[in-house]
Amino acid sequence: MSESAKPYFAMVCLQFGYAGMNLITKVVLDRGMSHFVLVTYRNAFATAAIAPFTLLFERKAKPKMTFPLFMQIFVLALLGPVIDQNLYYAGLKLTSTTFAGAVTNIVPALTFIISIICRYLNLNHSLKNNYIKWKDGEGGDEKSDASSPAVEDYLKATVFLLIASFSWAYFFVLQAATLKRYSSHLTLSTMVCFMGTLQSTALTFVIEPNLSAWNIRYDMNLLASLYAGIMSSGIAYYVQGVTTKKKSAVFVTAFNPLIVIIGSIIGLLILGQRLYLGGLGSWNGDINGGSVCVILWGKEGDEEENSENKFVEFIKGCIGCRNNMPRIDEEVDVEMGKAKMVVDLL
Repeated sequence: MSESAKPYFAMVCLQFGYAGMNLITKVVLDRGMSHFVLVTYRNAFATAAIAPFTLLFERKAKPKMTFPLFMQIFVLALLGPVIDQNLYYAGLKLTSTTFAGAVTNIVPALTFIISIICRYLNLNHSLKNNYIKWKDGEGGDEKSDASSPAVEDYLKATVFLLIASFSWAYFFVLQAATLKRYSSHLTLSTMVCFMGTLQSTALTFVIEPNLSAWNIRYDMNLLASLYAGIMSSGIAYYVQGVTTKKKSAVFVTAFNPLIVIIGSIIGLLILGQRLYLGGLGSWNGDINGGSVCVILWGKEGDEEENSENKFVEFIKGCIGCRNNMPRIDEEVDVEMGKAKMVVDLL
C-alpha cells in the first residue's frame, strides 16, 4: 500500500471500530449500565492497554513536560473522555445508534469552523485549492411505534449530542495544536486517557454515589468497556493523532458519516435489526454529505501547490537555459540562418 493511501485506509478502519462500539454500547446502556461508570472503565482500560507500548517505544523520546502543555492535556481529557463521551452516551441511551450518528455528522463542519477561528487553517489558501461540500441531508427517522422514545427524549438527546459534537470537534483541533509541541503520540494518548480516568472517576463518585453501580462481571458490560477502551480510545487516539499530524484535523473528522452506514449494515447482518425506508433515506443523506459534511483536504492543497511550484521552477530553468544559449552568427549559410530564426521565435 502506498504511503498516500494509508491515512485513508486507517480512517475507514477506524469508523468500523466506532460503529461496533456504538452497537455494543447501546446494548449495555439499555440494560441499565451507568454511562458515567462506562466512561470511567473505558478510559481505565485504554490507559492500561497503551501504557506498556508507551514505556517500550517512547521511554527515552519524550519531550519536556511544561505547565502550559500539561494544561492542554488536562483540557483534552476534559473535552474528549469526560464531556464528549458522557454526553454522547447519554444521547445514545435516549435514542438510537442511527440517530446519534446522524446528529454527530456535524463534527467535520464544527472542526473546520473552530480551526478557522483558532487560525489553525488558512481559509484563503483552503478556498483557493480545495472544494467545500456543504449539503443538508433529508434522511427520515426510524419507524415510530409505541416503544419508541418520547419526543422529549429526542429533544434532550439532540442537545446532548450537539454539545458532545462541539466538544469532540474542539478536541481534534486542540490535539493537532498539542502534537506540534509534544510529538510523542503514544505518550500523549496515554496521558489523555489517564487524565480522563481521573476526571471521570471524580465525576462518577459525585453523580453515582451508589457503589453498586461500579459492579462489573464477565458479561456485556465488561466487553463494552474493554472494546470501547482499547479500540475507541487507546488505538483511536493514537491513529487520529498520527493522521492529524500528516493531514489535518478536518481530514480525520471528514470520515465520521461512514459510522451511520457501517453501523446500519452491521446491525442488519449481525444483530438482525430492521431497516426502514426512512433509514435508507438517511443513508442517502450520509452518502451525499449527511446533515452537514465538510471535506477540506488542506494538506493535499499544500502538496498540489508544492508540485505547481516545482513545475514553474522547471519551466523557468528551461527558459534560462534558452536565454544562455550561444547566438548564431548571421554570416552563416542559409540553412543555419533559418535555424537561428526558429530559435529566436521560441
